[in-house]
Amino acid sequence: MVDFGRVQKELQECSRDMAASGIKVSPKSDNLARLVGTIPGPIGTPYEGGTFQIDISLPDGYPFEPPKMQFATKVWHPNISSQSGAICLDILKDQWSPALTLKTALLSVQALLSAPEPDDPQDAVVAQQYIREYQTFLGTARYWTESFAKASSLGVEEKVQKLVEMGFGEPHVRSALEAVGGDENLALEKLISS
Repeated sequence: MVDFGRVQKELQECSRDMAASGIKVSPKSDNLARLVGTIPGPIGTPYEGGTFQIDISLPDGYPFEPPKMQFATKVWHPNISSQSGAICLDILKDQWSPALTLKTALLSVQALLSAPEPDDPQDAVVAQQYIREYQTFLGTARYWTESFAKASSLGVEEKVQKLVEMGFGEPHVRSALEAVGGDENLALEKLISS
């Protein structure tokens, strides 16, 4: 059985520190075995400014077994599946310890956003891009953050619409926006010069 007393304590600890860490954990419903974690994208990374949601399910053996975590927010990262949101992180597998908490696990996931490990990938396509075409990787990661991890992510469709109305083809507009990380003015310059 999940130790729900401990889970309650962990949730209280997270809400106490939320202002400092930006990390939030809340129950999905009245079932404490299904939670949602929220982490801010680390500063100085292509994920900066994004808010990422992570689905957490606690196995019966928690805290002696690791929580199951996967990104609900789409993210472009070598150690996170761009399809399913699965996370490749040792402490969520064989390096888990009951001394760790949901908060420390989410801090580790946040640290993974800052320091990808392309040699141990969850998503081989992203890892290859990270290794071979780093600038393209950064642009794509920024674009995905703009598109999926920002409250204003509706803005991407509006930007596409605006540029299409200027007479540019939609596929060109989308690839230009992706190449410049979602910046409308840079995308316009790119479209004009191509």
